Amino acid sequence: MILLFRIAILALIIYLFYTAIKFIIDPKRKLESAHEQKRFFFYDIPDNIRKNFLITYKGVMFEGEKYLGTTDKSFEVVSIFVFPHNNDLLHGLGYEDFVFIENEIKLRYPNAVIDWKSPIKELLKKNRAD
Repeated sequence: MILLFRIAILALIIYLFYTAIKFIIDPKRKLESAHEQKRFFFYDIPDNIRKNFLITYKGVMFEGEKYLGTTDKSFEVVSIFVFPHNNDLLHGLGYEDFVFIENEIKLRYPNAVIDWKSPIKELLKKNRAD
């Protein structure tokens, strides 16, 4: 009986250790932590085209919708539509910040054309024309 009790306690300890490790390395938790600390973090599941990616940058959460299409040799993500979750938090972000975000997206999806939601679209168009 004592042996069975010790095995149960050992199994519980292993389970708690496994749960703690899983919690620590969870990318969603890292995204939330980076958002609170106003750092950059890119959360994506590249194998799942239907799942949008999330980017947090300087306290603003952006979401990107991926669209599949054809390239010269294969099916790839060819179009991405990016929008902020809260337009009010865009205060203080400039042209360079959005170029940084675009470059990070291009690193992961080099064949994609990135389209932004208003008012970011107008800001980028105006600064690229200058």
